[in-house]
Amino acid sequence: MNAPADSKKSKSPPVPAQSVPAKVFHWVNIISLVLMIGSGLQIYNANPVFGGRGGWKIPNLFLLGGWLAGGRHWHFAAMWLFALNLLWYGFYILINRRWKNRFVSNKDLKALQNSQNVKRKTYAWHRLVYTAIIPVLLVAIFSGLGMYKPVQFNWIVDCFGGSWQAIRIVHFTTVPIVVAFALVHSLLGLRVGGTRLIQSIFW
Repeated sequence: MNAPADSKKSKSPPVPAQSVPAKVFHWVNIISLVLMIGSGLQIYNANPVFGGRGGWKIPNLFLLGGWLAGGRHWHFAAMWLFALNLLWYGFYILINRRWKNRFVSNKDLKALQNSQNVKRKTYAWHRLVYTAIIPVLLVAIFSGLGMYKPVQFNWIVDCFGGSWQAIRIVHFTTVPIVVAFALVHSLLGLRVGGTRLIQSIFW
């Protein structure tokens, strides 16, 4: 007699549907970030940001490019891929109004303070983190362009007090922040929809 009820309880929830553009965006982001980090560490090894030429070196296992010039070629190619991917996806969420559900609002801030609904607070944290990473990505691209073409974009270097070391430190600091964002972004996704949600973003 209880079989129908038991079968309903045992049914798995439907797999969340993700748009093709969202899947492409996440795949390109991961690929370009891995390329940028590996090639960026190759550039770092040529002249470590911390400690000068005698500073701490990154093991070759994590490097991409083989040498300084090779690392630069890979890094800036991946940078353009990453930047253009952010640009087209920004237009995409703007045109279809998905941005309304992506960024933090006053309602989310109030939910973080007062809501007793765990899922609602998780969504609010997700939007807060999603919003906070935008200026970090802009600073990463901005400082990267300044190092890429310091003569043509000398005004960017001037924004960092004209200090080459300052712009390198700022650019290098954005890397662990972006990696931390990716981890938190994934953990919040797991908390809301489990592994099925994460899988739906890529497959």
